[in-house]
Amino acid sequence: MSFFDTSLEFLKGVGPQRAALLQKELKLFTFGDLIQHYPFRYEDRTRFYSISEVNESVPFVQIKGKITDIELIGDKHKRRLVAYFADEGGEIELVWFQGINWVTQKIKPNIEYVVFGKPSRYGSKLSMAHPEIDLITEKSEKGGYLQPVYPLSEKLRTRYIDNKFLVKLQQDVLKGAISHIRETLPTSLLQQLKLIGKKEAIINIHFPKNHDWLTSALRRLKFEELFFIQLRLIKMKLVRQGKFKGIVFNDTAILTNFYKEHLPFDLTEAQKKVVREIYTDMKSGKQMNRLLQGDVGSGKTIVGFISILLAIGGDTQAALMAPTEILAQQHYTNLKKYADKMGISIALLTGSVKKSARKPIHEQLANGTLKILIGTHALLEEEVKFNQLGLAIIDEQHRFGVAQRSKLWQKNNHLYPHVLVMTATPIPRTLAMTLYGDLEISVIDELPKGRKPIKTTHRFDSHRLQVNAFIKSQIETGRQVYIVYPLIEESEKLDLKHLMDGYESIARAFPEVPISILHGQMKPEAKDFEMARFAKGETKIMVATTVIEVGVDVPNASVMIIESAQRFGLSQLHQLRGRVGRGAEQSYCILMTDHKLSAESKTRIETMVRTNNGFEIAETDLKLRGPGDLMGTQQSGALDLLIADLGKDGELLKQARESANTILEKDPLLELPENIHILHQVESMKKTAVNWSRIS
Repeated sequence: MSFFDTSLEFLKGVGPQRAALLQKELKLFTFGDLIQHYPFRYEDRTRFYSISEVNESVPFVQIKGKITDIELIGDKHKRRLVAYFADEGGEIELVWFQGINWVTQKIKPNIEYVVFGKPSRYGSKLSMAHPEIDLITEKSEKGGYLQPVYPLSEKLRTRYIDNKFLVKLQQDVLKGAISHIRETLPTSLLQQLKLIGKKEAIINIHFPKNHDWLTSALRRLKFEELFFIQLRLIKMKLVRQGKFKGIVFNDTAILTNFYKEHLPFDLTEAQKKVVREIYTDMKSGKQMNRLLQGDVGSGKTIVGFISILLAIGGDTQAALMAPTEILAQQHYTNLKKYADKMGISIALLTGSVKKSARKPIHEQLANGTLKILIGTHALLEEEVKFNQLGLAIIDEQHRFGVAQRSKLWQKNNHLYPHVLVMTATPIPRTLAMTLYGDLEISVIDELPKGRKPIKTTHRFDSHRLQVNAFIKSQIETGRQVYIVYPLIEESEKLDLKHLMDGYESIARAFPEVPISILHGQMKPEAKDFEMARFAKGETKIMVATTVIEVGVDVPNASVMIIESAQRFGLSQLHQLRGRVGRGAEQSYCILMTDHKLSAESKTRIETMVRTNNGFEIAETDLKLRGPGDLMGTQQSGALDLLIADLGKDGELLKQARESANTILEKDPLLELPENIHILHQVESMKKTAVNWSRIS
């Protein structure tokens, strides 16, 4: 067993009970876990203040002086302990409301102490509540250090495991660890990027000599973490490209015919670029794995269809899998128009397709006469057997796990199909490089010609009458309106009540207008029925919860009203806004809120009003919320980051990916002597570890 795998209970001062607490509260099991429990901020102990310099506007300060007097003030619950602390320049009161008995035993008058805390003013007096107080030692006399502050929990504090205790543990464990910390990056890379060594980085992340050393330690450890994550992803990609041959598609006759005879509009430059990237992959002889990102309405479906034609030109079949029946139905309706014109057979397979109708689909699929199959999870079922699947397209990838993706992939006996993953959720570059680093990435970043950007405004609840008048005028010109309510409570009953209250007030405001309602507790048939009525224009207003977020295409709906918009995340607001603006008419999105808005809600709403660019919105969202929240739980394991921050470390991530790429291109098996450190690190990490940068 290595030094870093030693259980924490064997560290001086810990023992079995404290070890159990540290495990439960902070997920710290071993010496290695403790060393990688990094500080989240540092207190500046590099200088002493005199009391005359201190006022309530300065942050935490460190002062040397003596206690001149101590008194207990108040009784029972209102008791407080006040110590009068003085230096040559003046006096400040030190105040404790809790732990009074403990502090009373600890502090004595006329002895020199160092105190550290946040000064505040009460009337004319300066005071400091619950300061840290210590006897002057040789080290503290000098000052001149940055004190680490570690993440803790309330429960640990009540058991006297405080920051001071963790600092002491880190000092103890580091003494033993120094001789065991080995370099994990090649010397050439350290020199090229001016990175400090691993040992110096670990020491200075916990106990920095000064600000410069801290900056260098942070940069080194963040780079290393991102480098090993990228190394793992690129290695996976290289292995797959080497191992999995792809079917070669280079017959473009059907495609040329489609371009000449049936393409209803010119492709945008962005769409053409993506089609070229896909064509290059599909004729390369290597199996394609590509992520296609495009904002809502950017024309991904037509690019998907063009890819399908390449597969059919090579005498194979294609499958398109979508996460919901509504979305699968929509893809089917859109693509059937083109397929019919070109005499290509196409079918839809979802959970609600009857058994009798499935039989011919299965037969035609197996004998190769059915060329395109569109559906939901139903495509993954055992009895769905292709004659020769050439291309699998997966829409809204984050709704499917990787396991489901690979099931579709294994539908062929010999060669693997090419895979195209599509998403309308704009993923910031840094996140895409980390979550989907094993896929090639294509982006459609312009809207089709003739589409007008959606006009977004923010209105307070007090503007309700003006907003209603606007809705009325839009309906009179023949348009339709969405009104979306958030899911607020954990309880479905309260959510439903909230939605119903909204529905009633809208019905009162628009007594003549037919209204649809849509929420999560309705049966699938009822949802489809309501959606169909709205799509046909039989109802003019759709009152809904976020169920409508993905997919439904109603070109005539041009107004999206989002109630309590402050309760939605940015990417969700952007997805909802994308439900309108599908036709050539000017579309509008109105964000309704009350007057009380947090700073973060203001940023979200200002961002929505300012821009329609999904990628800019996703970048802001990443900075506000962090990566785990953006991707949903099944993906966040890939982001088990110790120190790097995808919202802030984009440049470093780019460097890390380039470095990993360069090294693996030159030495895919890491056999060269200069890469021995990397090889040791990779081999020492368990096969299951996602983050290869950990100490082991």
